[in-house]
Amino acid sequence: MFALVESGSITKMLSGNQGIQIGDLKYPRSIYTLWTEAERNAISIYTIVYDYSNKKDERWYINTNQSFAFANNKVTATYGTATARAHADANDVDENGDELDPVVVIEGLKTQLIRDVKSQAAGELAKTDWYITRKSEKNTAIPSAITTHRNLVRSRQAAMETSITNASDTPALETLYTYTKDSDGVVSRPLAEIPTLD
Repeated sequence: MFALVESGSITKMLSGNQGIQIGDLKYPRSIYTLWTEAERNAISIYTIVYDYSNKKDERWYINTNQSFAFANNKVTATYGTATARAHADANDVDENGDELDPVVVIEGLKTQLIRDVKSQAAGELAKTDWYITRKSEKNTAIPSAITTHRNLVRSRQAAMETSITNASDTPALETLYTYTKDSDGVVSRPLAEIPTLD
């Protein structure tokens, strides 16, 4: 991305995929690829430098829109301070701050994460549901390994949901989902995983 700067202010954002007219002169789109930065700067076109230092993972945070500034012969795009996503469910409000009628619930981050865990567990249990159906219809015993696995899935699901619920803040949630490698090369995360059949 590029910006046209006139009288010290950014006047136009340029994608670099078409030519541009500045005053009476027309320039082809090749100026974005064939010209040097200094040559473009001479006609007031600057490559945008992106500063991602304030940008955070959008799974956990709401980032601001980028703001663009021209200073010291450079156009910079920066993000403002990110806001942590709300953890708890909340009722949506109108422009005056009054709850909507009927009430519209905005799901919090923890609700979304717990729903994902429930979905993963349900998907894993579904793989062995046929054993339960066969037992019901044919009275065929369920192998103990299957019963053990299904119990492990349920207990792990409960433990994962508890960990999510008990996370005190957004960094704590992030930590639960952060994978690390131990000295044996095993990659894991504090939240653990829903166990799967091998």
